[in-house]
Amino acid sequence: MDIREAVRTQPMRASQILIVAICILITMIDGYEIIVMPFVIPTLAKAWSLSPVEVGYLLSASVLGMALGAILVSPLADRIGRRTQILVCLGFITTGMLLSATSGTLVELIAYRTFAGLFIGGVIASINVLVSEFSSDKRRGVVMGLYGIGLPLGSALAGLIVTPLLASYGWRAPFIFGGVLTLLMLVLVFFTLPESVEYLIDKRPRRALEKYNAIAARLGFAPSRELPAASMQTVRNVALRSIFGGGMLKRTLCLWIGYAGLTAAFYFANTWTTKIIADTSGNPALGVRAGTLIMVGGVAAALVFAALSLRIRPVLVTAGVLLGGAVAFALYATQIHNLSMALPLAVLVGLFVNGGIVAFYAISPAVYPAVARGTGVGLMIGFGRSIAVIVPIWTGYMLAHGWTPLHLYQFFGGVLAVGGVAIVVLDRSYAVDRAGDTGRGRVVVLD
Repeated sequence: MDIREAVRTQPMRASQILIVAICILITMIDGYEIIVMPFVIPTLAKAWSLSPVEVGYLLSASVLGMALGAILVSPLADRIGRRTQILVCLGFITTGMLLSATSGTLVELIAYRTFAGLFIGGVIASINVLVSEFSSDKRRGVVMGLYGIGLPLGSALAGLIVTPLLASYGWRAPFIFGGVLTLLMLVLVFFTLPESVEYLIDKRPRRALEKYNAIAARLGFAPSRELPAASMQTVRNVALRSIFGGGMLKRTLCLWIGYAGLTAAFYFANTWTTKIIADTSGNPALGVRAGTLIMVGGVAAALVFAALSLRIRPVLVTAGVLLGGAVAFALYATQIHNLSMALPLAVLVGLFVNGGIVAFYAISPAVYPAVARGTGVGLMIGFGRSIAVIVPIWTGYMLAHGWTPLHLYQFFGGVLAVGGVAIVVLDRSYAVDRAGDTGRGRVVVLD
């Protein structure tokens, strides 16, 4: 039996749901680790007397690491396997988080945050691919939407945890807590998370058939005497041709432009809103509350995306999220100094920027064939985060040169609008494929 075909066509089983749940837990840990620095920064900036530019460099450190990790570490999953790569990344994330807590200077903390970011960026693509591969065709959009809850939920819970940790133990405690959480997740993944079936079939590592049959047994399928035939695409350099060759070049460019615009707005909102609200109100706790509300909006966004994907093409939903985000940013810009409105509107900002992340994680695996999926998704994430690296630093310089929060939110709203147009173009590129489909309007899986 070909497990791939069974997974795609049959109702999802408890074991598949468990795999998705484990991946959601991993993204919750990542959500905590991504947002912990912005939540700590108001307290740390005061303790170390940091300038806006220094704050910008510190906020960009982990983003730089994530961009490099998505480019350099993500493709390793196509060589050593998704499960192995996830375990390696979790181990190094734990190390980076614990080292961050030992920092005595700004340079040390920047270095450790960059190191941790390398592996946060590297692990996300593998998690996305596993969730997609173990989801049925019928429920993939819904599953990917629900999976998207993990990152904003982890970040939202971080807001509840970081504040008492800061109050009781200082800025180092949230990093120690995150390191311990990641270590516990590494143990859980080691004992519960299977390898990618696509990887076992296409790459055929040592004991591939044994591992394949173990997954079959776990999912309730009959064992096989031999592996299904490997894809004919498993030849040298096929990944790059599958990403940039022929008509795929246009789709890749649209996907990357959309994701870059989304990540620029995402990292501006999630790294600087806490500090801006803290400075506006004079109360760091209100800044953390605003950051937490943005992530609450992200949890709602994951559920909304899952519901909309049942009726509307996920790519079209993604375009709507970006264009809606442009409107939300413009509205938030006018209320940034009115705290009675700014705090509740933070939920709306989070709904769109975090919803955009959920949406891209949902649509990107299906754009590429299985043999190039880890590389394609990883490169997309890396490109977007390469753009996002400069956002916190650039924002610090813009504030230092007289830009107001009003102008900043308006600017990034425009960036979201450009990204939304790019995804509309991506959706149009599937028009021919949909003309020959049955009319269900789902994203066409190219493998």
